Amino acid sequence: MVEFPFASLRTKESVVDVLIIGAGPAGLMAANAFVKAGISVRIIDKRSKKVEVGQADGIQPRTLEVLKSYGIAERLVQEGNRIYLSSFYDPSPEGGLKLSGRAAANTKLSQKGRYPYSVTFHQGLIEDILIDSIHKEGLEVDRSLQPTAIELNENENEIESDESYPIKVFLRSLDSAVGENDTEVVKAKYVLGSDGAHSWVRKELGITMDGEHSNYVWGVVDTVPSTNFPDIRNRCLIHSLEGSMMIIPREHDVVRLYTQLSDEDAQEVIDVKGRVDLTKWGPERLLEICKTQLQPYEITFPHEIRWWALYIIGQRVASAFSKHGRVFIAGDACHTHSPKAGQGMNASMNDSHNLAWKLAYVLRGWADRKLLETYEFERRKYAKDLIDFDRKWAKLFSGKPRTEQNKDGVSHEEMFKAYETFGGFTSGTGIQYAPSLITNTTFQHLASELAIGTRMPPQTIIRAADARSFELQDLLPSDTRFKILIFAGDLHVETQKSALEDLVMAATSEAGFLTKYGSRGRKDSGWATVFDILTILVDAKEKVDYTTVPEALRPHWSKIFIDDEAISECRGGNAYKNFGISHNGVVVVVRPDGYVGMIAPLDGTEDINKYFAGFMKLVTVKN
Repeated sequence: MVEFPFASLRTKESVVDVLIIGAGPAGLMAANAFVKAGISVRIIDKRSKKVEVGQADGIQPRTLEVLKSYGIAERLVQEGNRIYLSSFYDPSPEGGLKLSGRAAANTKLSQKGRYPYSVTFHQGLIEDILIDSIHKEGLEVDRSLQPTAIELNENENEIESDESYPIKVFLRSLDSAVGENDTEVVKAKYVLGSDGAHSWVRKELGITMDGEHSNYVWGVVDTVPSTNFPDIRNRCLIHSLEGSMMIIPREHDVVRLYTQLSDEDAQEVIDVKGRVDLTKWGPERLLEICKTQLQPYEITFPHEIRWWALYIIGQRVASAFSKHGRVFIAGDACHTHSPKAGQGMNASMNDSHNLAWKLAYVLRGWADRKLLETYEFERRKYAKDLIDFDRKWAKLFSGKPRTEQNKDGVSHEEMFKAYETFGGFTSGTGIQYAPSLITNTTFQHLASELAIGTRMPPQTIIRAADARSFELQDLLPSDTRFKILIFAGDLHVETQKSALEDLVMAATSEAGFLTKYGSRGRKDSGWATVFDILTILVDAKEKVDYTTVPEALRPHWSKIFIDDEAISECRGGNAYKNFGISHNGVVVVVRPDGYVGMIAPLDGTEDINKYFAGFMKLVTVKN
């Protein structure tokens, strides 16, 4: 056990189930998920205030879906800037630039999302939204607190016990008055380090960052320009003979300009330790480069510079995402990459989204601690894929353009093909988790267009009782419950009705998954705390009788839906077809994070039982 020089001092002590270190997007996202789940959580940050300008600036379609599932996307969409188009510019034979083409900001591979656009704004807005959300739940960020040491009791009994608090984190207040005790010891069951690329938590755990830096140096400036460039309000990928450039329109009239430094300029700003020295340059010089790269278009900068930075493109991923399944890292603490594809803040928040429900299940005593292993299994694989993608994309984007004089350079066709190929990845809608405890692909063939391990795609369905249309994703909120979607087929067919009744009987029996894992606390509590069941029929709104569905599946009239078109709206219908489901029906298990966990036939209750038995603890029923 390590002894600390202040351990003998009289210090404040506190106890919490989850301590989050770092109140950036990843930490705030986790805090929001935990507090909404009723988990005892505390979030601290050494900064005295949140980010006000600069930093990350874009939210991709999948992240918008996730924020929507927490009920906090609307303000983001209203206040941010929407990007619908990407424009590509290359060298013109006459000199300067020419428009090579435009494409949807979210390509064919990512257009199955609800949002046909990305939203851009400064990082402070997303922090505002999350801070406001946790404030409504009674949680605040504890600021000006610096962690100074962390102890993890590595005794196996302590590590595996649901009741133990095996972690001590020593904190120092940065704004204590002279003479006041400025130290505190926090005892926690779990710790999440979301404290950025230079993560103190990661370093204390001895986790390394594996990867490499490139020789590419880029600058970034946020300002309001004046220009005759016609695509200033579209995302632009520009290959000029003077270097590559990217334009990102932002909220109001703000524009973010990314510009590549020449080899000579890059050497000028790198110090002897291989790091960027901001004292050697200023933003004005970056803007002069932008002017040159945009010729023959004119651009001036009459307004203040809101933020600027220089950085070396690098791609690194942590060697581990946790220690003993008690201390975790998320966001930039475990993966860093270039900002070219706009993934940083998105990857960070989705790390937290992935971890939060799993930790909630373990803390509630609902799931075995081995469930937590799937966090690193899923998110580290994603991070490695992100790094591989970013390396290829950054190389293409930073490479010299193809011209008559440089036939080995990067062509517009190569750039556009990569843009299309990686579309599902950059939007987030194409991410797929590999088979694991919580991702079972055995019956994939029963829903050929619904990929197990991907997020449940959007689809309009109609509520049977009143013909009101709903977006399916809105019926799958991030409330920590598993959603059981029963595609029951046509109940006018007697054999189909019998199959559904048999499913209900098996699932609600003493050996069935609804009873074994759903009835938390009392026999009469039902399974609604753990499972939310929606039944989707093949039927018409003019003919359906929702009371033909077994009573156990309709604790409320609002739980039955049909695959039909909405009244007076040209949307809805074809859910079975779109998902590749036959009228024989299937059961789709959607994880609490919105990802498809498994699919089973209507007579596959035993397979569903085995799925939940892989990580869930049996119910302890009180009389």
